[in-house]
Amino acid sequence: MYRKLTLLTTALAIAFLFQNCSKQETLSTASILDYNPLEIGRSITYRMDSTVFVNFNSTEEIHSYQVMDVVEDSVTDNLNRPTYRIRRYIRDTAGIQPWAANVTFLVTPTRNSLELNDNNLRFIKLHLPFRDDYSWKGNSYIDTYSTNSEVTYLDDWDYIYANTDQPYDLGTQVIDSTVTVNERDEVIGDPTVDTVFSRRDYSVEVYGKGIGLIYKDFLHREFQPATPGKDAYILGYGIRLSMISHN
Repeated sequence: MYRKLTLLTTALAIAFLFQNCSKQETLSTASILDYNPLEIGRSITYRMDSTVFVNFNSTEEIHSYQVMDVVEDSVTDNLNRPTYRIRRYIRDTAGIQPWAANVTFLVTPTRNSLELNDNNLRFIKLHLPFRDDYSWKGNSYIDTYSTNSEVTYLDDWDYIYANTDQPYDLGTQVIDSTVTVNERDEVIGDPTVDTVFSRRDYSVEVYGKGIGLIYKDFLHREFQPATPGKDAYILGYGIRLSMISHN
């Protein structure tokens, strides 16, 4: 009886190890392009909600649009690496107006990572392996230290994977296989009090397998209280993207 139990326990242990190894192998062999395909002509259309501060930076407003990101060309970056140029087009949320060119950015896939160059800021948006709790310094190429830096708030961000290969509900559709990148969730001071300095930094992105970026929520909000001779004001911006369709 003891021998049978020993054999059964051994068999179960081997099966468990094999299953675990198979799962880890599957995750480790997923490539960067699995979660962000790059082919000329591919496009993704989003609803974009942009947070801006108006009336001398005293009032917060949200302006909404449709945007479409199109892979328009393959080029080389300043390090002579194969890179793709993405052009963003914009129109009204109802889709009545014609598309108008908006901004351009560069995306560079490497063997282990995906880099985004946006307005001369170089982010590491994805990094192998795709595994929950795996983390990397996504803003490590960005100057956040010099006295001339305007993006000190991007310093030392840990990008962390969660919900790898899990479905994601966009509200209008469910994407079967995704990975979430939690980039920042920090509050300094008390944003509910208008007599002290406060800052809110939040950033999360979700990538769909075989699609690319399907959701993004970013906010940098910095409140400066009133001082003698100067009114209170708010600095920062926000952007939320939610995928409508893709080809």
